[in-house]
Parts: sequence; C-alpha cells; structure tokens
Amino acid sequence: MAHYVYIMASRPGGALYTGRSRNLRARVEAHRAGLSEHTAKYNIRRLVWFERHEDFETSLRRERSIKRWRRAWKIAVVTESNPAWHDVTAQIPD
Repeated sequence: MAHYVYIMASRPGGALYTGRSRNLRARVEAHRAGLSEHTAKYNIRRLVWFERHEDFETSLRRERSIKRWRRAWKIAVVTESNPAWHDVTAQIPD
C-alpha cells in the first residue's frame, strides 16, 4: 500500500506543515476540518506538494528528513514542482 509524504501551506510562502499518511485524501480533509491543532491555528488548508512511497519505513525516513530541512529548502521543493502554489489535492491518485 502506498504511503505519502506531503507539505501543506496557508498561502504561497506562508505557514507550512509537513506530514505523512497512508490515506492522503482523508488526511487533507482532516486538516481542512480543523482536526489538527497546528493546521487549524495557522489556517493551513492547501496541499501544495506530495510524493508517494511504497513502504512505511521509506516514507517515515523522508518525512523526518524534510521536517529537519530549513524553511527555504521546503519552499524550494514546492516551488520547483508547483510554482504557483496551487492546491494539488485533485492530483492524488485513487
């Protein structure tokens, strides 16, 4: 089963949240519903980047790595694949 590492944002260059989930679509909806304290506090509702991993361990290592990155590196990875910082929820595979 696929595992996803993702970055959500409040707006381009705004507050960021990095996470990991097996069911990315449901996790994004949970963030939007305010079920995560951090994303609710900073109005983080836009999925701006994600990547798929085939196993739990790989996704866990990647998430931990990204969480240690400098903010500028996170902004760069989002901007590289999504320059306008559009919501990419529709691109989540079924």
